Amino acid sequence: MSISVKSEISPLKKVLVHRPGKELENMAPEFLERLLFDDIPYLKRAQEEHDAFAQILKDNGVEVVYLHELASVAIADSEIREQFIHQFIVEAGIKHPRLKETVYQFLNEIKNNEALIRKTMAGIQRQELPEGTARGLAELAPNAYPFVADPMPNLYFTRDPFASIGHTASINKMYSVMRDREAIYADYIFNYHPDYKGIQKSYRRYFDFSIEGGDILNLDETTLAIGISQRTQAEAIEKLAEELFFNVKDNEIETILAFDIPKIRAYMHLDTVFTQIDHDKFTVHPQIQETLVVFELTKGADGEVSIKEEKGSLEEILEKHLECKITLIPCGGGDYITSQRDQWNDGSNTLCIRPGEVIVYGRNDVTNALLEEHGIKLHVIPCSELSRGRGGPRCMSMPLIRE
Repeated sequence: MSISVKSEISPLKKVLVHRPGKELENMAPEFLERLLFDDIPYLKRAQEEHDAFAQILKDNGVEVVYLHELASVAIADSEIREQFIHQFIVEAGIKHPRLKETVYQFLNEIKNNEALIRKTMAGIQRQELPEGTARGLAELAPNAYPFVADPMPNLYFTRDPFASIGHTASINKMYSVMRDREAIYADYIFNYHPDYKGIQKSYRRYFDFSIEGGDILNLDETTLAIGISQRTQAEAIEKLAEELFFNVKDNEIETILAFDIPKIRAYMHLDTVFTQIDHDKFTVHPQIQETLVVFELTKGADGEVSIKEEKGSLEEILEKHLECKITLIPCGGGDYITSQRDQWNDGSNTLCIRPGEVIVYGRNDVTNALLEEHGIKLHVIPCSELSRGRGGPRCMSMPLIRE
């Protein structure tokens, strides 16, 4: 089984990650907002931190696979490789006929497929193209934008472009055009990689509404939690429910809990404010609890999705569906300033590798101490650079197999 994820906490056996590459060095301060970043990570240190993250996973018996390696295998066939290059050019927004041909030739001359994949991730500057390249007015203007194809610096957050739900892959339509291009690699992996091409799709990136993996949590075999967030639309959750309830063979999901959270960048995904760390324990950002509204989606008898609002506190709703007493551990200990700071640095965004054992960022001292007080075993990773991208250990990991 190439995908099997029915829990947030069951022992993690195989995970997909992306080691940051040259895409981080293809950022400049004036383009940060366009690229959805607040600062520029130092690549060498970011790679060291990511290597430490991967090593903790490996030391705990987790098989680690890398996005660029899977994608390069997926385009091994020459026809698929050519198709990929043409699709990349379209999705990069390159429209001038002569420029499209130039970029095609530029990419096609990269014979090593891993190098080709890495180049598409890193972005293409205009100055990289051969001298004498035919250029239109947009390229000749003195203040022309320096990139023919933008870099994809958010790629090290592999959780978002796709998600594992049971035995299915949700290939996501991303919220922003900038990040939507990241899902091209998932598209090719789950359509052409020999180990993954037969997997059922529970969502497809050409559907109308945006959804991102950071909003999708597998609470147990039959229950999903999904955030209605800045980046996941309510309509996408309904569409995913329709696919799971009516179109996916052998689907086990019976209930989807839709968590309506504030639509702001600081709370961009559900997993930035809420993650499961044990059978009966969750981290939570305390500032969401007062305004949180939860809806239950189930399979209606009339062939449509049934929707109703859940009543009660977050603990009561979770206890009802998970059938156990629930403890919510507040990020930052509940203090307003500390909780805001730790949440901004992803104190709530933990990756559970087995029940009661999580990977966390080292900088969130208050939250980490509180987790230990509740009996949680921590694996701490350095994060001075990785955290600049506004995502934590869960964001940087795409589980493929859990026990």
